Amino acid sequence: MAKSAVKKSPEAAQEPLLSVLNVETFYGAVMALRGVSMEVQEGKITTILGANGAGKTTLLKTISGVLDPKKGQILLSGEEIQGRQPDQIVKRGVAHVPEGREVFPFLSIHENLLMGAYTRSDQEIADDIELVFSYFPILKERRDQQAAYLSGGQQQMLAIGRGLMARPKVLLLDEPSLGLSPLLVQEIFGIIRRLNAEQGVTMLLVEQNANIALKTADYGYVMEIGRIVMDDTADKLLASEDIQEFYLGKTGDTQREQKRWKRKKTWR
Repeated sequence: MAKSAVKKSPEAAQEPLLSVLNVETFYGAVMALRGVSMEVQEGKITTILGANGAGKTTLLKTISGVLDPKKGQILLSGEEIQGRQPDQIVKRGVAHVPEGREVFPFLSIHENLLMGAYTRSDQEIADDIELVFSYFPILKERRDQQAAYLSGGQQQMLAIGRGLMARPKVLLLDEPSLGLSPLLVQEIFGIIRRLNAEQGVTMLLVEQNANIALKTADYGYVMEIGRIVMDDTADKLLASEDIQEFYLGKTGDTQREQKRWKRKKTWR
């Protein structure tokens, strides 16, 4: 296994479940990821912060196989998965809950959940559907209803439940708060915390709501123009003056337009 080139979180005493090593991804001639390196520890929630266009969604799509990197490695439990087809990556343990939810609108809730288990052939799918319903009771009440008639928050619940049906080693969550009311955001993130604490689900969370993301995650990375520019424990990032000014709306002594991220070396 290639040696990780990223800085390990202080509490990390084992090899990461997921490693991204010096990955470059392009949209045509445009470089969207510029040598990104990061890692996700098993049983932890890792978050990626950044403005629109920073490369966060591109990173998740590269990990899940929707996009192929031109350079670098992506390791899952020490096995290279970059360049594989998305269904093969799902089978190896990566489930992607995309931005905008993308449920199957004309399928029922139950059928959507079955679609999440399409790579499986075991006899425990029905049990896992009931487990999803235990976390999202509203989905059980409406299990035979078409997904198109669900509210935005309910569709987000369904998208997360569908991802869980793959029994992933790591669940990729892209902007789960997008378009939701503050009350629904709190509800969704409460369930995310419970899934991590009670089921041990490892998550890589992309989120623009830095406050709730850092209060949910164990470790965080900040992306800017396709690069990782900052990383630390979630508590330390939450206390960072840069994070407070640029992501939490707290004004410091220095004018916003005069400040620049100081690139921290996260790899050698």
